[in-house]
Amino acid sequence: MTLEQFTQSDGQIARRYDYEDESVLAVDFGSVNADATTDLADGTVIVIIDDQQYEFDLPEGAADAHTFIRNGVLTVELEGNQ
Repeated sequence: MTLEQFTQSDGQIARRYDYEDESVLAVDFGSVNADATTDLADGTVIVIIDDQQYEFDLPEGAADAHTFIRNGVLTVELEGNQ
């Protein structure tokens, strides 16, 4: 599932920010006080919040990505412009 499909089907708010040397994807899961984790596997971002799992694919050509989740907001940093 791409980020656009993910946000449309699950109603999440997502933004993409493009900078000179990186792109940043931010997905707001709402004010979540629950345990949340994120992982990256074979170009797919996996987010687990309580008992629910969410997945979406990184943009094509994304070589190096870093993910973290804080206060219910998932951040994916992509080196270079995708």
